[in-house]
Amino acid sequence: MSPIRSATIVALASAVLATTLTGCSFGATEEDDSPITIAADLELSGVAAPVGKAYQRALDLKVEQLNSSGALGSRKIKLVVKDNRSDANESLRNIGDFSNDSTVNAIIMGGCNECAVGAARTINERKVPTIALAPSGAVASPVPERRYVFKLAPNAGDSAAALTAELRRRGITEVGILHSDDDYGREGLTALEGEFRKVGIKRVRAEAVRTTDTELAAPVRRLVDREPTGLVIWTPPEQATLAATAADQSGYSGSLFLDAAAAGDLFLGGSGRATERATLIFTQTMVIDDVIATTPAKAARRQWFQDYTARFGGYNGLSSFAADAVQLIADSAVRAGGPSGRVNRDGLRDVLETSQLDGLSGPIRMTPDNHSGLMPQALTTLVARGGRWRLAS
Repeated sequence: MSPIRSATIVALASAVLATTLTGCSFGATEEDDSPITIAADLELSGVAAPVGKAYQRALDLKVEQLNSSGALGSRKIKLVVKDNRSDANESLRNIGDFSNDSTVNAIIMGGCNECAVGAARTINERKVPTIALAPSGAVASPVPERRYVFKLAPNAGDSAAALTAELRRRGITEVGILHSDDDYGREGLTALEGEFRKVGIKRVRAEAVRTTDTELAAPVRRLVDREPTGLVIWTPPEQATLAATAADQSGYSGSLFLDAAAAGDLFLGGSGRATERATLIFTQTMVIDDVIATTPAKAARRQWFQDYTARFGGYNGLSSFAADAVQLIADSAVRAGGPSGRVNRDGLRDVLETSQLDGLSGPIRMTPDNHSGLMPQALTTLVARGGRWRLAS
């Protein structure tokens, strides 16, 4: 064989190999740049609108941050939001529309317990991964009936345990409880009574209020008349503010304790006097400006706090849950998509079910047996001082 012919064959073989590799590269691992579409069903009007709007602000900011970071490669997150008007029937219609849209990869639902529980069957049947920000345990349990539903909010049992530990530390032995007359409120009452029995705390009276009630003077008065040394308020944020004001106006001089679901704005505004020295069980992110950022996770929480405050002029404690929901879905979509980036709902669900994240809210761990991911360690004790929440000393 002549040298020229030999060189020609080598060159041809090299060209063929290069073409083959290039073909494999572009054919098998061609990157999918279609958006990761997240649909959000939120309470943007109606009784729960303040919380729903806080979630929307957080979703908008987190999506903007992820899209500008380049962390998703050539892909972007597309956010589609619908208002459920704080109505479970309207929420169910929204979930139906989202699940019928093949471009929607996952859904985030707001803080409405009734909405999330009522939509669970549709979500499972349509097989669309959903993260609900509602706190009721029935949102994500029992898991066999909630395979596609996940929860990212404080758990009643964890909140009750932390709250009871603080009551015991303060030497408070007689407690009145004002709770919402819904799944989460009743769950909280049961959890508190169970924790109280362990340490000898007496529940002197409990009052249930509908989540739509705004006149709380009468139920609060019935609690205060029993002269408890501690008053637990286990209601949504707006009701908690009304209840604290009613207790103050009734002349109550005992200590106020709020469950995590009562958390809202960092700054207490007009309710500052009524809530001064009140105790709140919540995540550290609410007061991260009081915390030295000694870890990357704490540094990220501080940055989120600063970004949110700079954008919106204040901070809402619930915002971190919405932001973490976006992060979980984005991470799961990337992992489920593999080299091509293509992802289907089943693949996303499977990855989401084993997700771990040291999130803005705290440590989050999802497992096949537990779809409620916020860990008990995320909760800490805050106290109202000078018109805002601070980390308890």
